[in-house]
Amino acid sequence: MKIAVINGTEKQGVTHHLTELFLRSFQSAEIVEYYLPKDCPSFCVGCTSCFMKGENYCKDFVSINKIEKSMIEADLIVMTSPAYVMHATGAMKALLDHFAYRWMPHRPAPEMFGKRAVIITQCLGAGAKSTAKDIKHSLSWWGISEIGVFNGALMKDIKWDKLSEKKRKRLANKINRLASRFAKINYIKPAHTKVITKLRFQFCRFIQKQVRKNGVAGLDNAYWQDNGWLKKSRPWKR
Repeated sequence: MKIAVINGTEKQGVTHHLTELFLRSFQSAEIVEYYLPKDCPSFCVGCTSCFMKGENYCKDFVSINKIEKSMIEADLIVMTSPAYVMHATGAMKALLDHFAYRWMPHRPAPEMFGKRAVIITQCLGAGAKSTAKDIKHSLSWWGISEIGVFNGALMKDIKWDKLSEKKRKRLANKINRLASRFAKINYIKPAHTKVITKLRFQFCRFIQKQVRKNGVAGLDNAYWQDNGWLKKSRPWKR
């Protein structure tokens, strides 16, 4: 089993400790971890090269391609981020921006439709849910249907060592339940693709068919055509 972990911060704080607790349930897994912004130090500048020419024309292609390759090869994707002003870290947002070309209306990776993912977030007060939503929004539009979410509300201290033993135990029990759920899965079998994901795909397919009909097909449309998605082929039936 392979797991790709993308950490939204290099800081080894509460989120890091929670992620370590989660990964303990997968001791036999091959795990590769990335830390942002170290492993993706640059912002997307909106040059649109990935859309118009191809992702290999992105100025940050080397960093982005390495992370994407790990995610595509992984059986489970784990994305973590503490809440920064009610949302994901800027480094995590910068990474997700780079993968705009992988959104369903453009060139989604067919492998993503069979993936499973987990999001781990925590905050001092409010913000964990909105942080997870930031990440989940991208994952779901990449084609991932089965997404587990851990939201940890600290309420008092923001350092792991300063949390009361009772609080640490409560957080550990909660994340261990999520880990147990995903550890029991037979990853040989792809994840189930939900109806909402299929409806999104069908809507995007309709748009791509209209684009081709109007004779303005570009890189995205050629991608859909080459994958057979404009006919009867579907990414979740690979």
